[in-house]
Amino acid sequence: MTKHLVLNIFILAIFIISILFIFEGHTGLSLGDEGFLWYGAQRVMLGEVPIRDFMSYDPGRYYYSAALMSFWGNNGIMALRGAVAIFQTLGLFIGLLLIAQTKKKQNVLYLLVSAITLTAWMFPRHKLFDISLSIFLIGILTFLIINATSRRYFITGVSVGLIAVFGRNHGVYGVVGSLAILLWLNINRTHGPKLITGFAFWVGGVVIGYLPIILMGLLVPDFADAFIDGIKNLIETGDTNLPLPIPWPWRVNFTILSLDSAIRAVWVGLFFIGIIIFSVLSIFWVVLQKFHHKPVSPTLVATSFLSLPYAHLAFSRADISHLAQGSFPLLIGCLILLSTQKVKIKWPLVLLLCTTSLEIMSASHPGWQCYLSKQCVTIEISGSHLLVNPNIANDVVLLRQLADQYTPEGQSFIAAPFLPGAYALLERKSPVRDIYPIKPRSLAFQKAEIEKMQASNVRFAIIIDLALDGREELRYRNTNSIIYQHIMDHFEKLPSTTNPTMLIYKAKVKTS
Repeated sequence: MTKHLVLNIFILAIFIISILFIFEGHTGLSLGDEGFLWYGAQRVMLGEVPIRDFMSYDPGRYYYSAALMSFWGNNGIMALRGAVAIFQTLGLFIGLLLIAQTKKKQNVLYLLVSAITLTAWMFPRHKLFDISLSIFLIGILTFLIINATSRRYFITGVSVGLIAVFGRNHGVYGVVGSLAILLWLNINRTHGPKLITGFAFWVGGVVIGYLPIILMGLLVPDFADAFIDGIKNLIETGDTNLPLPIPWPWRVNFTILSLDSAIRAVWVGLFFIGIIIFSVLSIFWVVLQKFHHKPVSPTLVATSFLSLPYAHLAFSRADISHLAQGSFPLLIGCLILLSTQKVKIKWPLVLLLCTTSLEIMSASHPGWQCYLSKQCVTIEISGSHLLVNPNIANDVVLLRQLADQYTPEGQSFIAAPFLPGAYALLERKSPVRDIYPIKPRSLAFQKAEIEKMQASNVRFAIIIDLALDGREELRYRNTNSIIYQHIMDHFEKLPSTTNPTMLIYKAKVKTS
């Protein structure tokens, strides 16, 4: 691959992401999921430690975001989105490089269609780290397969370890994919390191790559305990996400959905099926080819052995967001397969993949939602003007009013369970560690959180009284019943707001 082609692909990636950012960078706001990332980035800028000081994703993405935001001198939502967009651009660039290298002279139009297809699936905004990490894994495993030397085993291990610093689940997927490929490389092996040698170099690399977390555990007080407690809690709950029913295409109810929504739901179900079919068939095929000494695209091998681990991510909570996060081995694998086909096969199928991707994902992108609804309103958020849903705008106004009335000097408040972005919006420190309390918590944990609330002298509380996924056991009063009762005992309820699920309480006046 020539330097000229690499440069052109990089320019194409920048162009596509820039167009997307111009269209929807200033659109939409999630005080829940996006706010969870935003708050963490703000606190890291102030010297706090992810996982230890507040519930968070893995530290890498926070330190990356905080570094860029600090460089820009801005802790606002648009600074965060800019940092994420740069990471997204790198992901798209690597993905297009992988597709381009399958042919000596790849069609530029094909790369453009591929770029549009991949970008359509880059959703939601706060999970673009995860999507890019999945692409990086495909790239680094392709790098190993092309020439499996001891040096490359080590570099692959370092990369997998470093990726785990940004997301331990991706580290696990990378480990599974790496070990599978290590075994595959040793089928009819004629050159390169032996199995044990390659494994040893790879393990050494993983340790080096994961060294930032290891050092944090050794040098940062209480970080190791918080990190281990998080793993224990994950094991005790038995799942990484709150599961949802799988939306198989035969479950689509055409009687209650519009034709467009029904068609979209069918395509979503077919993509869930496609992930499984691609995983099984591609693994079987690349193994069979290896046994028969037949060449196969290194990137196709990488996508094959990563597709099954990432199917776990897609099915762990079977909604459009997790489907998007788990689909990139499938998408890149399909685009590689199609790129080598005859024109009459390649173009109809790649255009079908592109159009169905846009059909499925466009409805979820905030820019398209505002464009279709014509109902979004402009509101100022951290010095930037955003187009948001009127309900979000009302919530922002209410939060600011409550802060002005009850915490005019920066005092503490609590917002639970779906509003971690409220702290980021108002630039306040959460009085509790669990800023997104959507899962049941132990008695000991809740008592510790109450002690933090009392020490912070919380002045008002916002409780979103909503049963997540329609499950009553996931309503806040049930997942955190001790904290909820503490609020009932020490706070008084204020009149209802325009949002019927938002319950507001102010601290009772203490009498001597």
